[in-house]
Amino acid sequence: MKVSKPARKTAKPLSPGGKSPAAPGLRARKQQQTRERLKRAAMALFLERGFEATTIDDIATKADMSRRSFFHYFASKEDVVAAWQEDAAAALVAEILARPADESMLTAAENAIAAAVKRIDPAEAAAMSRLKRDNPALRARDQLKYEKLEQALAEGLAQRSGRKSDRLKARLVAMISTGAMRVGGESWIGEGAREKPEAFVKRTFDAIRAILT
Repeated sequence: MKVSKPARKTAKPLSPGGKSPAAPGLRARKQQQTRERLKRAAMALFLERGFEATTIDDIATKADMSRRSFFHYFASKEDVVAAWQEDAAAALVAEILARPADESMLTAAENAIAAAVKRIDPAEAAAMSRLKRDNPALRARDQLKYEKLEQALAEGLAQRSGRKSDRLKARLVAMISTGAMRVGGESWIGEGAREKPEAFVKRTFDAIRAILT
């Protein structure tokens, strides 16, 4: 009788530390899904009714949950907008780390920003920009967002380089890139958001290179 060999196990990919990456537990996944549902409900209402006209009860109702559940995930309406911005920053840093090693820091930042904005609905991004522009509380949060984004970009660029000597360069490129996003975004809205965001990113970075040369 022929004995079958035991099935060969496929090795799981290891994390940089040499351990298999731990998948998030069921509870953590459900919490993340609930948070995302609240965030999507809030953003839809903000764009439809305006920030001031939308109440926390409105958001909870649209997300089919209680007001108490909202406060389990967010302290205020402003925090929902901040969470949306933080998620966008995390995605941008991930794009930075994924860029080819032979790209310069500035080119990597440009291409990462262009890749990130391709996944954004231009109409939604334009509406969100106007929403923040017209609300003092959101404008203040927006300034803080750029400070955090600059720091995250600098850390991502430095990590991508892996050389301590490049940390100052990473901070400078992050500062330039963050400024390009802020000024470019304002110009994009000012021009009626007619151009594709990724095309506007290229035009903005072309202008930066023209200044630096």
